Amino acid sequence: MNSFVFNFPKQFICQPGAASELGEICQRVIGARVLVVTDQGIVNAGLLQPVIDTLKSAGVEPVIFAEVEADPAESIVLAATAQAVAAGVDGVIGLGGGSSMDVAKLVALLAKGEEDLAAIYGVNLVKGRRLPLIQIPTTAGTGSEVTAVAIITVGEGQKKGVVSDQLLPDLALLDAELTLGLPPIVTATTGVDAMVHAIEAYTSHNPNHNLISDALAKEALILLGGNIQAAVSDGRNLEVRSNMLLGSMLAGQAFANSPVAAVHALAYPLGGIYHLSHGLTNALVLPHVMRFNQTVCADLYATLAPLVFPALGAIEDGVARSNAFIDALTELNRSLGIKDRLRDYDIPQTALSQLAEDAMKQTRLLVNNPRNVSIDDALAIYQAAW
Repeated sequence: MNSFVFNFPKQFICQPGAASELGEICQRVIGARVLVVTDQGIVNAGLLQPVIDTLKSAGVEPVIFAEVEADPAESIVLAATAQAVAAGVDGVIGLGGGSSMDVAKLVALLAKGEEDLAAIYGVNLVKGRRLPLIQIPTTAGTGSEVTAVAIITVGEGQKKGVVSDQLLPDLALLDAELTLGLPPIVTATTGVDAMVHAIEAYTSHNPNHNLISDALAKEALILLGGNIQAAVSDGRNLEVRSNMLLGSMLAGQAFANSPVAAVHALAYPLGGIYHLSHGLTNALVLPHVMRFNQTVCADLYATLAPLVFPALGAIEDGVARSNAFIDALTELNRSLGIKDRLRDYDIPQTALSQLAEDAMKQTRLLVNNPRNVSIDDALAIYQAAW
């Protein structure tokens, strides 16, 4: 067994309705003045006002930054940080999907004034402290509430990551009631995103790949595979939503310690350039990366297959079961209403070479892939997805 380090937040709360107690929690974890980092979708869905109300009822003054956008740019991080500094907040709450939580992580760090954003892109380059941080996901997908990673768009659509244990929150609050209003397509793409996290964590070639992450990834896939179709078809089912949210968190915890690989590396340019959601871009390339990787990890895929699709357990041959798993994931995308070809999103075939070049810049991720990926391989994967 290899040596490894396993990191996780100080505390989780997994309880429907727990957000109603946020004021008291915030007084304990953060203090009397807090920056809430969120987006206009949360505001329009009516999810922000109850948070404001519970904070005020406990004597906590909320300062609101609601300008986060998908694939947030550096300018958004810096604007939120400036607001936090000007208001003199005691800490930060991230409320929303992965983009809001990623911005919240960086604001909590940068508001201390000990780091420069441009200097900390990469792995373990953060040296300073951060403000107290609470993360509250409103989607069951990214797992960002329990990861030490924040992804930001820089320049012309290139995504860069800050990876540091300092980004792990003091508390992750999982309240499935906050996910009840998610539209079916958002439920589908974020759910597949979480499944990708678990699959890539389980097959990661990272030196820190470990048995704890493997166990979490397996349990995540049981929860996600067993509930995603019901969540898409009946989004008001609180038990199903709770299972999805917990599965997403477990998958996030798994890949936080056994990092993701080529699926994410090839998904990032699609999001950065064409502004497709992260979950969707992962769904678009997942089956094709798995077929590429299958020559070296068919046995691992065969192990995971019946966790998501129990009927596949009847297939005894490992390669055949692995193939069936990939086919079933492809069909799952379609059954969830996800259009699964790049051409469906007006991505021209002439753009594939540039996408491959951009994907090769994601060296932080590609080194974790179980099979080495060349630029020709990346192009072939995009061509298969087109």
